[in-house]
Amino acid sequence: MSESKSPSQSAVESRYLVMPDQANPSGTAFGGVIMGWIDMVASLAAQRHSKTNIVTVGIDSINFRHPIYIGDHVLLKACVNYVSRTSMEVGVQVIKENPLTGKTARATTAHLTFVALDENRKPTPVIPVLPETDDEKRRYENAKLRVKTRKELLKKIRTAD
Repeated sequence: MSESKSPSQSAVESRYLVMPDQANPSGTAFGGVIMGWIDMVASLAAQRHSKTNIVTVGIDSINFRHPIYIGDHVLLKACVNYVSRTSMEVGVQVIKENPLTGKTARATTAHLTFVALDENRKPTPVIPVLPETDDEKRRYENAKLRVKTRKELLKKIRTAD
């Protein structure tokens, strides 16, 4: 497969508004709502990159850094950080914005793994990712470390069972 794509070629951005039914009694967004938005935007980036059907196989990390409140605007940015043979790691940044003050903060970060599927719903090779910018190269190298660590952990867990 000689074709490759830069992360920016399949990147996805989406915006949401936090509504009262998406928040707890303290007025902060439910983590599950944010996770659902993360999975959606990440899957769009994975599908744009692979041009195949995809399935989420894992949420490798999710870090809630700052609360997101009712009425906040939420910007999600997703891009493919790393590609293995049939799988991809997609990173997502969640940025909250107060629409009255314009103040923003990175509220959440996440890393998800997706597998590309062929027409028979079997894993299929993915177009390689070719990082171009310094930031894309840094995310690629960090993702490579996460993939290696995850594989080592799974091997240890399977051995222990």
